[in-house]
Amino acid sequence: MTKRTLPPRRFIKPTFEFLIEKKRDGGEFTQEEIRYIIDSTLDGEMPQHQLAALAMAIYFGGMSAQETADLTEEMMLSGEVIDLSHIAKPKIDKYSTGGVGDKTSLVLVPLAMASGVVVPMMCGVEHDYVINTLEKLAAFPGFKSQQTTEHFSNQLAKIGGAIIAQTPDLAPVEAKLYALRKETGTIPSLPLITGSVLSKKLAEGSEGLVIDVKWGNGSFIKDLEQAKQLARSMTRVGRSMKRRCVALVTDMNQPLGDTVGTALEVKEAIALLKGEGPEDMKELVLKLGMEIVRLAGVAGSTLSAKQTVQRHLTDGSALEKFKELIRAQGGDPSFVDHPEKFPQAKHVRKLPAPKRGYVHTINAAMIAHGVHILGAGKTNPHDKVDFAVGVSEIKKVGTQVKQGEPLMMIHYNDESKLEQALDHFKNAYRLAPKRPTPPPLVVERVA
Repeated sequence: MTKRTLPPRRFIKPTFEFLIEKKRDGGEFTQEEIRYIIDSTLDGEMPQHQLAALAMAIYFGGMSAQETADLTEEMMLSGEVIDLSHIAKPKIDKYSTGGVGDKTSLVLVPLAMASGVVVPMMCGVEHDYVINTLEKLAAFPGFKSQQTTEHFSNQLAKIGGAIIAQTPDLAPVEAKLYALRKETGTIPSLPLITGSVLSKKLAEGSEGLVIDVKWGNGSFIKDLEQAKQLARSMTRVGRSMKRRCVALVTDMNQPLGDTVGTALEVKEAIALLKGEGPEDMKELVLKLGMEIVRLAGVAGSTLSAKQTVQRHLTDGSALEKFKELIRAQGGDPSFVDHPEKFPQAKHVRKLPAPKRGYVHTINAAMIAHGVHILGAGKTNPHDKVDFAVGVSEIKKVGTQVKQGEPLMMIHYNDESKLEQALDHFKNAYRLAPKRPTPPPLVVERVA
């Protein structure tokens, strides 16, 4: 546990009204004031209605780079900070703001492990309707994502990687603030996102972080400029906290890869670990993988980073590391060699193109909603996730289709759920007579 250092001078506690008014009127908080806000949130001293007002004031008033760095540090120090100094290898994590069909973490963690990088990954809550990494890993029978900090640390020392659920001891104030942000419509606040993500990621013991900031209709960040600002905010705060940080701003205006669904996405990740899989996924895995090995210092130049990543993807070493990780967390690794063992849906039907033309736009969020309705997600904690359902063979932006040709294949078990999901799938696609220019996958690199 890391102890916080007391401020050198006597701090006179302000009223909560004063703090709310200060931020409302464009003022800047001192480090002591931020520490007081975090402590008051943690012990429940600040009433919920005033905390909500403060979150809204921050949402509209923003925070300076220094305030955001202080907020991040105080949130990180609100709980346990894991010490991984006993592990000599470089410790780099990867974080994504979450996207539809994004299964890159399942590939990047074992790929980095095979490259000699230790990956301490703890996963928190994703935004609604996005199937998170832990939900995908739950498709492996026996896989345990709830682990103690001690088990996490030992596993990292032993095999070089772990993907577990965030422990409640890490940045506990972040969980409180996140719940409040969901209820108050302040999730998109850039300083609060920055503090939320980095406080957790830096508390888990990573020395550096590669961030995938997604923008578009399949992300909670709809605006490209806002995504770029978030990438800059995160890398700036990371650096101020003496951590190496790189961010890529990537497109989420269509699903990533060819599948959306639990087992379907895991199978696609396994194909990628065998050097196969869809081109957009390969491109993103290559770009993020190169950033990880360069940040870790295991590859000096861009060329050597590219060669390292490509070698481990094609020689089977990353695939072996994936099996090792599944086994270490109680899962059945035989599913990696035999993906046909994963549950399969009873029914598969095509979504026919209503007319001839080119795929002009795809609303990725609508596809995610449809897959959620089929049973791939939990609407409440008692729901059982159907690992088999989802969509595959997704036709991407710029693809030419004939009338009646499948825009995607729908995997389902329940006819009553299908009808409701079909509305979302049909409305997700826009066809046009002219071929559009597909957006670039990686828009910007921020370091």
